[in-house]
Amino acid sequence: MTGEYGDEDGWIAADLAEFEDDGASTEVEPDSGPLPVVAVVGRPNVGKSTLVNRIIGRREAVVEDVPGVTRDRVTYEGNWRGRRFTLVDTGGWDPDATGMALRIAEQAQVAVELADVILFVVDATVGVTDADEAVAGVLRRSGKPVVLAANKVDDQRMELEATALWSLGIGEPHPVSALHGRSSGDLLDVVLEGLPEAPPQRFGAERGPRRVALVGKPNVGKSSLLNKLAGEERVLVDPMAGTTRDPVDELVELGGRTWRFVDTAGIRRRERELQGADFYAGMRTKAALERSEVAVVLIDASEVLTEQDLRIISMVIESGRSMVVAFNKWDLVDEDRRYYLEKEIDRQLVRVPWALRVNISAKTGRHVDRLVPAIERALASWSTRVPTARLNAFLSELVAATPPPVRGGKQPKILFATQASVEPPKFVLFTSGFLEETYRRFIERRIREEFGFAGSPIEVTMKIREKRGNPKKK
Repeated sequence: MTGEYGDEDGWIAADLAEFEDDGASTEVEPDSGPLPVVAVVGRPNVGKSTLVNRIIGRREAVVEDVPGVTRDRVTYEGNWRGRRFTLVDTGGWDPDATGMALRIAEQAQVAVELADVILFVVDATVGVTDADEAVAGVLRRSGKPVVLAANKVDDQRMELEATALWSLGIGEPHPVSALHGRSSGDLLDVVLEGLPEAPPQRFGAERGPRRVALVGKPNVGKSSLLNKLAGEERVLVDPMAGTTRDPVDELVELGGRTWRFVDTAGIRRRERELQGADFYAGMRTKAALERSEVAVVLIDASEVLTEQDLRIISMVIESGRSMVVAFNKWDLVDEDRRYYLEKEIDRQLVRVPWALRVNISAKTGRHVDRLVPAIERALASWSTRVPTARLNAFLSELVAATPPPVRGGKQPKILFATQASVEPPKFVLFTSGFLEETYRRFIERRIREEFGFAGSPIEVTMKIREKRGNPKKK
């Protein structure tokens, strides 16, 4: 490390400003109070998720031309004529269902109980079915405002047939085509009329609940963990892999603060083999990870670490999110398995020695209370900024003790260093020559030893000073 902070060209000063402006880019918009809730309900395959996508203006909810694609309550934020609201997509509601379909119906019924307005979707091309009448009876008894959407009305002829839905006894049917957008604006106008008064707007720099993504391969226990944290069956849990398809958000009070946990679909080994709903579910899992601040990677401790586990960890590293590795199903781990698990961790997780580790059992609740302190520590590391003076003093001593290796007969110098951004932390080394990758990894390891960053990835890059007349390289 030298005291050369620049030369006559002032290249360090100019480029330093460029990097400093790069700052932390992951900001969470402040909440403006609780939003009113609109629950979208109806029997299977009437077009609820298609209508949800139409309302929010993007293909977010998983849609496929088979019943039972949506299984949990999935929330989105809608906005119409400047009015914001929470939109809850639900699974197909069949009052006579059994097994998995019954549990999906129970989730829809919970959504009705929590909603301010209910958007009841009926397939106008089929007419009133026994299931529609049964759901309508439940909605009438709920006492909530109900807007009846007569879906799949693509032309004026179908509008006349939609009038038959008056027989449901819950008010005027509003013809709409979720697929083509026909009359969707008129439908939303009616929905807005039933919403309560808008919440008061809050101003300030306060950020909303920290976002935690629960990721892992199918059937590793993500939904069980979310239910344990929430204290209720918020999402469906079933031995069948792939039960969760849409990312499910849940606000949970833990450790004296509110967290937004996101349960995601299990990430499978080969994306090119996915089809239909599973393909889009995988895309939404990646999007949920990008919107999160910390990822809790669940691994089945009772089984051998798999290629899927390692690929998911790599995905989190590439996203730049902080990470906690939760070894779930610890109640099934005996002494022999613990011995071999430690060997697997030492051999296969060599890329993430910085990731925080928690051994839990989502089923029994064992050590689940240790999860939040680990998440808080990872987030604190993710947001840590090292003062420039302290960083350069540390690197001066480090380079003096262990100089960079000679390259091409010359020994490169580190002229200056700065932390360009946080979330994730990124460091830039201004150098007089190329630093070998092994030496950069050495610097990264020593930065971690000196300043912490447990649970957070860090990036160390370099910007090389070139001779006059030559372009500068990063």
